[in-house]
Amino acid sequence: MHRRRKLAFIKLRKHPLTEKSFALQGMGTLYRRGTRSMHGLIICHLTESVTVNDVSLFLRLFFRSSLYSKFDILFIFNSSSALVFDNVIRRENDLFLNLLTRFKQLNRSDENVKSSFDGVHFMKLREKEKESEEIIWGKRVGNVSELTRLSYGSVIGFEVDEFDSENSLSGFMDHVPMSLRRWACYTMLLGRVRRSFKYTMLVDLKEVLLLGDPLGRVNNKSPESIYLSTFPTLNKHGKRNSELSQVSPSIIFGGARGIRRLSNAMLIEIVRTAMQRKRKNSVSESGVLSQLVKNEYFLKNVKLTVTTELTPEASSLNSAGSLSNYTVLRRGNNNIDMVQIHLLIKFMKHVCSFPLHSLVYNNDC
Repeated sequence: MHRRRKLAFIKLRKHPLTEKSFALQGMGTLYRRGTRSMHGLIICHLTESVTVNDVSLFLRLFFRSSLYSKFDILFIFNSSSALVFDNVIRRENDLFLNLLTRFKQLNRSDENVKSSFDGVHFMKLREKEKESEEIIWGKRVGNVSELTRLSYGSVIGFEVDEFDSENSLSGFMDHVPMSLRRWACYTMLLGRVRRSFKYTMLVDLKEVLLLGDPLGRVNNKSPESIYLSTFPTLNKHGKRNSELSQVSPSIIFGGARGIRRLSNAMLIEIVRTAMQRKRKNSVSESGVLSQLVKNEYFLKNVKLTVTTELTPEASSLNSAGSLSNYTVLRRGNNNIDMVQIHLLIKFMKHVCSFPLHSLVYNNDC
């Protein structure tokens, strides 16, 4: 009970009022401007069932990974829930910077300081030509020489109405869930940043935890590349049926051009499928994506790779210390908030065993 009360603290604690900084062309919120222009962009959408604990766990794991030293991260919220997650995003941002600052101080004085946080990723300078490129998010801040020695991405948030003000899919179905509406947002978003990023990753925050760079294991990194994974369906006896596997929309990554083409094709396919169904709310995102990857015309324009390798579930891990062995985890049992609370408790119990983390996360340890 003691730990659960502290988790409730994560939900209720308010971040000091901060003047809003627009992220892009008078839209969105810039939570933190990165130290340099990045090659990659991660776009996370928050479905209707996402909780504050979901966001907190996702960000704490993401900020500890090498991925944040290479990618900007962008959130798309339902307009009605954007303010709910504003506090936790700002709070986790501040905790990360505090952790990184303390790591630098300890690292300089004692290289043998025991820590489960590998801050070396954020100390590496990128190539000179990339350093000179301007960050597209927000306004340029004055000369911050100390920050330029670090390498971490920007954190941005947008309300779904900013990209899809008319809820364009509402004419084809009675209720448009965030899992489908996000595809209507990508057309404008990816079009506006098309010259700024080489790689793009689309992530369902409710389903996936990011611990590392999945692109690191990829050999073909062409602009038209797309990488997908499948998940087996269950038969009537509750057993996995690999022959009826569907493509998972939870995490999709690849070259920026390939992801942009996929996004445009998905939006068209969603509309086409909705028009063919008698029941307006019977469109399945994974079903539409599975149909699309079999479309010969679409396949001519991209370089598609679909892996059948199963992504492990976070709830199946024996200890939080084994997180470093993975780049992506599925949350599992994603409709049960208590499972996510249990994962957060397990993770915090692990990191709080290190002096550095106990100083930063002292209110949650």
